[in-house]
Amino acid sequence: MQLIARFISKLAQSITSIDIHPAARIGKSFFIDTGTGVVIGETAEIGERVRIYHGVTLGSNQLPLDDTGRLVKGTSRHPIVEDDVVIHSGGTLVGRITVGKGSVISSKIWLNQSVPPGSLVLKSS
Repeated sequence: MQLIARFISKLAQSITSIDIHPAARIGKSFFIDTGTGVVIGETAEIGERVRIYHGVTLGSNQLPLDDTGRLVKGTSRHPIVEDDVVIHSGGTLVGRITVGKGSVISSKIWLNQSVPPGSLVLKSS
């Protein structure tokens, strides 16, 4: 079953330029506008009525290491995006962070820390 899901994902990516891992959890009414370059990682969780624009990445910064220095797989390492969030073009969210309900992330933001509900994250000049 995983092989079929991966195949469908890669086929869709070749047509749309959108890469969504088949294991990502996505809520109702998820909207991607101009999806070129959108990447959503395996353990990402996306709430309801979330809108994202082109070039958005919900990614992982790195896999954790165990005491012997080996990679620890199977951990949740991608963002949680709560309901009613908007992420504008070029937003990059990395790590197991939470974007609170109703937040807006402006264009070209690199976000690696959680933000509370109702936040407006702007790029400083």
